[in-house]
Amino acid sequence: MPVIPFLIIFPLVMAGLMFCVRVNKVRNAIAYVGAVVIMIAVGVLIVGWAAGGYRPIELYVHTEIADKVILCAELLLMVQVTFLSFKYKKYWVSILSIVPTLAIAWLELFGPEMQEISHIYIDHLSILMCIIIGVIGSLIVVYAVGYMHGYQHYHTNIGDRRYYFFMVLFAFLGAMFGFVLSDSLLWIDLFWEATSVCSFLLIGYTREPEAIKNSFRALWMNLLGGTALAIGIIYFALTHGTVSLHDMVALGAARPGEVMIPVALIAFAALTKAAQLPFSTWLLGAMVAPTPSSALLHSATMVKAGIYILFRLAPAMSGTTTGIMISFIGGFTFLAASIMAIAQSDGKKVLAMSTISNLGLMVACAGVGRPETIWAGVFLMIFHAISKSLLFQDVGATENSIHSRDIENMHGLLYRLPRLAIFMFIGIAGMFLAPFGMLISKWAALKASVDENNILLVFFIVFGSATTSFYWTKWLGKIIASTNEAPAKDITKRNEMISITIHGVLMIALCVLFPILSKVYVGPLLREMFAISEQTLPTGTLDLLIVLVVFVFAVPFFAYLYSKKIRANKKLSYMSGINTGKNHAFTGSMGQNEKLVLSNYYFKNICGIRKLMLPSQLITAAVITVMMIFIVGGAL
Repeated sequence: MPVIPFLIIFPLVMAGLMFCVRVNKVRNAIAYVGAVVIMIAVGVLIVGWAAGGYRPIELYVHTEIADKVILCAELLLMVQVTFLSFKYKKYWVSILSIVPTLAIAWLELFGPEMQEISHIYIDHLSILMCIIIGVIGSLIVVYAVGYMHGYQHYHTNIGDRRYYFFMVLFAFLGAMFGFVLSDSLLWIDLFWEATSVCSFLLIGYTREPEAIKNSFRALWMNLLGGTALAIGIIYFALTHGTVSLHDMVALGAARPGEVMIPVALIAFAALTKAAQLPFSTWLLGAMVAPTPSSALLHSATMVKAGIYILFRLAPAMSGTTTGIMISFIGGFTFLAASIMAIAQSDGKKVLAMSTISNLGLMVACAGVGRPETIWAGVFLMIFHAISKSLLFQDVGATENSIHSRDIENMHGLLYRLPRLAIFMFIGIAGMFLAPFGMLISKWAALKASVDENNILLVFFIVFGSATTSFYWTKWLGKIIASTNEAPAKDITKRNEMISITIHGVLMIALCVLFPILSKVYVGPLLREMFAISEQTLPTGTLDLLIVLVVFVFAVPFFAYLYSKKIRANKKLSYMSGINTGKNHAFTGSMGQNEKLVLSNYYFKNICGIRKLMLPSQLITAAVITVMMIFIVGGAL
């Protein structure tokens, strides 16, 4: 299937073009073409896979030349990381790149002879990831063309390096395709490092002190995970004579004790990539990057790499100490991040904390490692990818229009920026309202945890879901609240709106097609992983929930009509004083002018990041340390 190397190489070629072409209009046109070609290529991959009967496909056994290219690319990444670490005087960060890279190079050049394996493995899970990367990632590229024009206009202190920005975006997509299609752990190691370096470059795009600081934090945390990944690969290769991820999972499912250490090390690496506690701060720091970077890192690609690996390892973690560790870290992160999100008023920070929280629930599902929890986890991943990408893009467009991303400044957004508010409503509803997929998936995860008698995870899910509803309800209330403020000028460009609209349509379509998707796609995915298929919620229940979609969208529609009626009749609220003709001001009893302010309460002194982040990091770090000692001790 030539489309597979095309999906990996073509984005890299596009990255080179983006860097070389310095005329914005020409580069923008090339970016559009590149995004469309990538989506078409993903479609071709799906057709080719379907033609083979939707069965797993193993390809490329003899890859001597490709292996050498992969090794050279990994050495080049090491040189780049070392150069940048010395340039910014972060010398110690380079060690986390040099040591694992040289260790992998030793294994490839001087290690024992390995069994022949297929380097590419295609199944339902990898195809799903390709769809997320190809469709959501490409739409983010389309959105970025318009967004970055406005970004450079309003951030005149930042040099125009859009050629660099789009170069990294396309390189990122190519690395992600390579990551999810590879079965060779040596290939996975390269693409893992490539995604870490690309995220580092995106976060540090502005080259301001805060951006540099945050980018290096993301780099060292992900390189720490990369070091654990490299050690796990080498250990597995030396003890079993193979570097096939598929073989590791199959062996772990049959005899988990034999691969306990490499599975634990790779699972630990996935925690760093998925921004789980105690490594969540790198994702929060990514907020300094332009919005397309946030959307790409938080929804479609970067964080999903860790989830993908954990889903792969799920059959090997089920019922093991590693699985207990992963499910605890994920569940605790879900609860702790949800609580900290309550204290955030910055829209992008709420989205970031929500991302960390929902990733925690996916991680917990993978740690339990049962078909029912993976069913829930896969749907969580699908809906989260679309909903979060939609919300990040919408918040970015809203910020450009009202020059703020503070939730308090979004009061009455439905009447000031109706288009953006409607899509923001869809995104938020998709995250926590019935019958949208995220809530159904949480319900499924809760039921599976109850069936597994996992009381601790039940506690995390129940209270984490409650706090999730708390902060989303505050935001949603702000959007649909009535206001007499004049409409804001919507400066969202057509290409941005195209991407946002497609995301919104996909969100609704997936909700309507939820039962069909479960039966036609997720069921076969589970049969591939576990040889059985467990649907946690019955189809009849799903059908009933889907009917409610229509009623959900009636809320903003009738709120908008009611507000128009009030404003047409010029009815003013009574505010214990003399009305001034405006609904947000009145004259008090002493003749003084008073302003009515409606504001949410954020409990920043109770559950803010400064209060809870460090204790949460210490708890999770202690759990990981104890569990890893126990795993290594048990294996030895």
